[in-house]
Amino acid sequence: MKIRSFLAAACAALAIAGPAAAHDSQAETVTPKFDQVIPNIPGKSLIVVEVDYAPGAASAPHTHARSAFIYAYVVSGEIESKVNDGETRVYKAGESWSEPPNSRHPVSRNASPTRSAKLLAVFVVDTDDKALTTPAK
Repeated sequence: MKIRSFLAAACAALAIAGPAAAHDSQAETVTPKFDQVIPNIPGKSLIVVEVDYAPGAASAPHTHARSAFIYAYVVSGEIESKVNDGETRVYKAGESWSEPPNSRHPVSRNASPTRSAKLLAVFVVDTDDKALTTPAK
């Protein structure tokens, strides 16, 4: 695994781990799946991480790299998400959403207190951006 990929995944896992007020204190698990420079888009990379949420687990409010366009796809279970000032919504397996660059992600959690959930997050990001996720202030 590339050093940048490892550091980005570690930063993401540390930055988004943490409970939401009304949910269980278990955190999610972030697993790097892909990290590749995009050869026909100079300065951009494609990074994919899998986020596994235990029942009731949630990510702390966060932002992503300023350059990151993100596509999130729910693989299993149900994920509750809110991006910027948009509506808070529950996405079921097979559904997806996107986050434009420089977005805030105040809500990201497993909608179920009894079943696990998993999502795939696909980042198109400046190759030089090191931290994919930063805790919200």
